[in-house]
Amino acid sequence: MSNENQTPIVPCPQCGKRLYWTSDNPWRPFCSKRCKMIDLGAWADESHRIAGEPAMDDASLDELMNRIERGD
Repeated sequence: MSNENQTPIVPCPQCGKRLYWTSDNPWRPFCSKRCKMIDLGAWADESHRIAGEPAMDDASLDELMNRIERGD
């Protein structure tokens, strides 16, 4: 069997367990429902975040809009 026809083996993003990447795994890319729920909980309590600049508060947004209107 050639490498192109082999099913990829990937690590679970939560626990690192290696698993086959197939449609037979309903928790893909996780190895189990438990790992999937742990990851979801981390997003819900904001332990996981996507990097970026902090959102503007209302005062900063108003100041920016005033500067734009004045042409600063």
